[in-house]
Amino acid sequence: MHVPLDFPSHPPRNVVFQTYAVDLEVKDDSNVSCLFAKWMVKFSITYEGTDESKTATFMLPENLSYIGTSCGNETSGPVLSIEFGDGNSWTIRFTKTKDTYQGVITFVYNTGDSTFFPDAKRKERITIVANFPANPIPLNTAFSCGTEDTVKSGDVTQTFQSVTLQAFLQDGRLSSQKTLCDNDMTATIPGASKSGNTGTAELNATETPSSPTIQPEEKPASGSYTVKTGPVTCILANMGLQLNVTQQIPTIINFNPNSTVASGNCGKTTAVLRLSDGNTKVDFLFAVKNSTSSEKFYLKGVDISMTESLNATFLASNHTLNNWETTMGNSYLCRKEESIFVSPGYKVNIFDLKIQPFEVEEGQFSAAEDCIPAVDNIFVPLLLAIALVGLVWLVVMAYCTKIRHRAGYRQI
Repeated sequence: MHVPLDFPSHPPRNVVFQTYAVDLEVKDDSNVSCLFAKWMVKFSITYEGTDESKTATFMLPENLSYIGTSCGNETSGPVLSIEFGDGNSWTIRFTKTKDTYQGVITFVYNTGDSTFFPDAKRKERITIVANFPANPIPLNTAFSCGTEDTVKSGDVTQTFQSVTLQAFLQDGRLSSQKTLCDNDMTATIPGASKSGNTGTAELNATETPSSPTIQPEEKPASGSYTVKTGPVTCILANMGLQLNVTQQIPTIINFNPNSTVASGNCGKTTAVLRLSDGNTKVDFLFAVKNSTSSEKFYLKGVDISMTESLNATFLASNHTLNNWETTMGNSYLCRKEESIFVSPGYKVNIFDLKIQPFEVEEGQFSAAEDCIPAVDNIFVPLLLAIALVGLVWLVVMAYCTKIRHRAGYRQI
């Protein structure tokens, strides 16, 4: 991968923000460009201070790391990954359809970084997700925006300016054909209204974006899947898997256990389970983290790949998850349905899940940690016990009342 960087020391005079710009070209191992990106961006983030709410406004600093930037692979598109400061990262992943491409921004900021968030009351890492550009861009054209293009998500506003962007470059060349942002189009059309669409996209990482109504499908059948390293089983999984896609033509896809193939790889701190049903693949990425008491594994990411033809591959990914946290050496169990947001327009639904991606012994599941708290598990028996006590009390009261009536008859 070759990533030439160009940070101009003197930005153009018409640039509002005096700062370092993103200006790079990402190339693959064959020295062919797959991504061209040039822009300036300003961040405005509202956070809780020690005494009152505050707003941090800053640009990308001079010292940036591009670790993780690549042209992708057969299952994912180009990725631009930027790390800066203390625990802050900004990543945009590009996916394409037959005719268009679009990026999804994942911005992780650390309110514990006093350089950007002085006097923050809470020291924590917060993740937001948003589309950029706001609308899909036709393939083989460059997205251009000389004016401001604002992206809002949660407490974060990202303001882009002087943008030239193109992913999936044809023959590694930046296209001369351009797709303008809405503000640029408004500025170039005489008499156009200034109140047009500003290209703003708003999405919270914990929310599912609104989507068209889809005809509901039946619950997917549950399958049993294993991944082996040589003769040794290293991943065990039981689940029903369903894709909910609202991009292009809305559809729901149930994985058929009889035709689904499990593959992947295992390690001491990372593991990948891939389930493939025909031309549709879902990768579950697991990682290990240390807690105060013990090591735990968790679901870190999900990748989706759907191939409809030689020219139509749909890709989606989310590597900012923190699901299914379980003590190492145990399995994770969840009988209720769970939906996982992957990217705008893509989510996976999991049914009747039992999974163990690490420390599988003798090809069998270890003790399970249930997603439903123990208090919920005893709730129904507790209600039955209370009902039984109430019934006994009613019988006793009825008997006592009957005895009193008989005593009254004798006195008469």
